[in-house]
Amino acid sequence: MLVHQLQVGNMQNFTYVVRDEDTAECVIIDPSWDLVEIELLLKQHGLKVRHIINTHHHFDHTTGNDEMARSTGAPIIQHESSEIYHDASVRDGDTVRFGSSGLRVIHTPGHSKDSICLVGDGKIFTGDTLFVGSCGRVDLPGGDAGEIYDSLFGVLCMMQDGLVVYPGHNYGHAPHSTIGQEKATNPVLQPRSRQEFVAMMGQ
Repeated sequence: MLVHQLQVGNMQNFTYVVRDEDTAECVIIDPSWDLVEIELLLKQHGLKVRHIINTHHHFDHTTGNDEMARSTGAPIIQHESSEIYHDASVRDGDTVRFGSSGLRVIHTPGHSKDSICLVGDGKIFTGDTLFVGSCGRVDLPGGDAGEIYDSLFGVLCMMQDGLVVYPGHNYGHAPHSTIGQEKATNPVLQPRSRQEFVAMMGQ
């Protein structure tokens, strides 16, 4: 898979166009602003959008959904616990396929109840669950410090160190990282108990 990482809007969001290398099919992850850039990229590479995937329902990751769905004809996919409009639901362990590629859905609640990560071809798209150097907020509706601890330490830290991390925002010292690098350097991933983590997050 080839990854096009686009920083969009004024909240340092990342939108991703992920291409299957064997075909002209792709998925768009978290369309929000600057949609013209996405349209130009699709046209430049002659890409067919199979799916629009949201890592969670917050507006800064979904505000471009309707326009991109209209222009591409692609269905909008979200976790089954999402309470906003989507065409198809996924749950933990499902795979979203495009061309000969696939992204496996990992349910990682904590930032929101419907947060997911997407894993495939040595890459992980972490939305607002894990950033380079930090993690997502837990003080918004649906946020839960205990749940994000479980998602970070019980799920993401158990994955291969070499997985390339593509986060939902450009909040760190680099636009992407690896699971291993984050385990070694990210302050929120340093060893501590669940209780200590919850206290650190202010809950």
